[in-house]
Amino acid sequence: MEEIRFIPLLFAGDINVYSVARAFHEAYGIKSFAYGKYPTGPCWQSAILNYQANEKADEQETFLKLVEDFAAAHHGEKVLLLGCGDSYVQLISENRERFAENVTAPYIGADMMNDLIHKEKFYAMCEKAGVDYPDTFVHHPEDPREFELPFDGPFIVKPSNGIEYWRHPYATQKKVYKADTRAEVDRILEDIYGSGYRDSVIIQNFIPGDDTYMRVLTSYSDKEGRVKLMCLGHVLLEEHTPHGIGNHAVIVTEYDEDLCMRFKKLLEDMNYVGFSNFDIKYDERDGKYKVFEINTRQGRSNFYVTAAGANIAQYVVEDWIYDHPIDFRIVKEESLWQVVPRGVAFRYVRPEKYRAKMRELSRAGKAVNPLFYKADGGFSRWLKLQKNQLGHYVKFRKYLGK
Repeated sequence: MEEIRFIPLLFAGDINVYSVARAFHEAYGIKSFAYGKYPTGPCWQSAILNYQANEKADEQETFLKLVEDFAAAHHGEKVLLLGCGDSYVQLISENRERFAENVTAPYIGADMMNDLIHKEKFYAMCEKAGVDYPDTFVHHPEDPREFELPFDGPFIVKPSNGIEYWRHPYATQKKVYKADTRAEVDRILEDIYGSGYRDSVIIQNFIPGDDTYMRVLTSYSDKEGRVKLMCLGHVLLEEHTPHGIGNHAVIVTEYDEDLCMRFKKLLEDMNYVGFSNFDIKYDERDGKYKVFEINTRQGRSNFYVTAAGANIAQYVVEDWIYDHPIDFRIVKEESLWQVVPRGVAFRYVRPEKYRAKMRELSRAGKAVNPLFYKADGGFSRWLKLQKNQLGHYVKFRKYLGK
C-alpha cells in the first residue's frame, strides 16, 4: 500500500467516537483526534485517541475554527473528518466547501442531508423506493389539534427533526414516546410544541414486539454512490432510560440478503455517499421489516460491524484516502456486541434461544464490548469502565423492574 499520511479527526465524545477510533487503531495503529463537548465519557483520557473538550464544539463558529486550526496544524497530512453525532454530521455537510484543501469529508450535500434527517421527507423516499415503514400520520405545529388518526393505538410519537427537537429541552423530554390512548398523544404534542419546537411530529402505529424484533443495518456507500458494505444486526436488548431509549445494548450479527438489497436500492437510487445506519423493526402482523429512520452516519453501535470482520475505518480510508476499488460485501460472519455487563445481558434478553446464541458466540471468542480494548489499558480507565458497567444494573432494574 502506498504511503499517504492521514489522520482521523472525529467529533463527539461518546461510544460512537470511541468505536470509530478503535477501528482506526486496530487497522492502522494510529491515534485519532477528537473534539467533544465534555471532559467525560469513554474518550476522555483514552490512550488510543487525543480527545479535547470544548463546550461549544457543536456551534458553527467554534466548529469551523476547530477544523481550520487542526487542518493548518497538520498541513502535511490528509485530515479525514468524521462526525459521530447528528449535529456534527450536519455541520460537516453544510461546511464542506469551506474546509481547507487537506480536509476530506465523506458526506452527502446539505440539501440531501436535511431531507434524510427529516423523517417526513425520508418516508416519502421510502415510499418511492418500495421500502416498508410503519403506518404514519404527520402533524405540523400549525395544524388543528383536533384531527382524526387513520389507525388505532398504541401509538409512537416522535419529532421529525431530532436535531431541532433536542435544542428545546423540557422536563418530560424523551427520544421517543409510546402512547396507549389518543389523550396521551394530545398531551405529548402539547409538551413538544410547548417547548418551542416548530417542526412536524410523527405519529405512528406501534409495531408489537419486544427489543428482539428490532434490527439495525449499517452501510457504506463509496464516493460514486455505490453501496460497498452492508451489515445487519439483530438487536437483542435496548436501553430504556428516557434519553437513551432505543440505544442498542446487545446485538448479534445476522444475514438477510433480500432485506439488504432493498436498502441498497434505496441508497443507490438517491446516489447516497458515506456511512448510513437504519433502525428497522419486524412486524409479525404482516411479515414485513419496517424502517423507522436513517442516520446519515455510522451508528453508536458501529463496532458490531468491525467485530464481525468488516473494519469500518478501512472502507472509508480505501475509498477516500487511497482511491482503491472496493468489492461489495454483505457481512455473513456472526459476532456478539454488547455494551452492558454479561449479567445484565443474560437477565434481560428473552427468549432462551437468544441467550443460547450469546453463550455460543462468547465461548467461541466472538463476543466484544468495544469499550474494553487491551491497547487502551490502565487501572484508572478500567476502574471508570467498571463503575459505568455496574450502573447498567441500576438503570435496567429501574426501567424494566426485573
